Amino acid sequence: MVLTVHHLQVSQSERIPWLCEELGISYELKNYQRAPALAPPEYKALHWTGSAPVITDDDGNGGVLTLAESGACVQYICEKHGGGKLFPTASHPLYADFLYWFHWTNGTFTPTIGRAGMVPDGKDDGGNPMVAFYKQKRQAMFQGLDDRLATCDWLAGNEFTAADVMLVFTLTTFRYFSAFDLGAYPHILTYLQRVGAREGYQRAMKKADPDMKLVLGAEAPESFFKQIKGSAL
Repeated sequence: MVLTVHHLQVSQSERIPWLCEELGISYELKNYQRAPALAPPEYKALHWTGSAPVITDDDGNGGVLTLAESGACVQYICEKHGGGKLFPTASHPLYADFLYWFHWTNGTFTPTIGRAGMVPDGKDDGGNPMVAFYKQKRQAMFQGLDDRLATCDWLAGNEFTAADVMLVFTLTTFRYFSAFDLGAYPHILTYLQRVGAREGYQRAMKKADPDMKLVLGAEAPESFFKQIKGSAL
């Protein structure tokens, strides 16, 4: 049984085919379209969480292993199929930085962006102190990330790692759901241009989301929900 990546289009599961392309490993890609906004029933049936990403693989005992969660899928693939490539171990000089940034995306950054997105840029927060707090925190996250990328090409240092695979979705495709502008953060934008130039990223996105416009610039795209307005959710 070949490693199978179940990709819900326009979602964070884009990380997984990108990782596989960067590692140069064999995998089967199965794409699932949203219906129209949420995952279709056949995708939800893959794992009890009903969320993306999901991978399936040979469990080594004649059965099928099913795994969800981006971080778990990325680590599993790097260690099981990639020989440890892109996932530095404790003996690596980048280990501590890698470990921090690898977990930072889903542990801190993405939740902050999502909560701040309750009020689009330029709109009043309605006096809600929590909304104001998260918008300020979002700005601090962007500035901290921009400062980090001013000192190195990639998150863990000057070596591309799985930490970058984890991060990029939140800076790019996630903006179809939570709009924000990156014009004030030149080092993030330069970083995204480096990402966009990677052959592995280009191959993966053409396979996984061939009809989606990539979001590698400063401005946010039109909301995904506006694009499907009028459709039954």
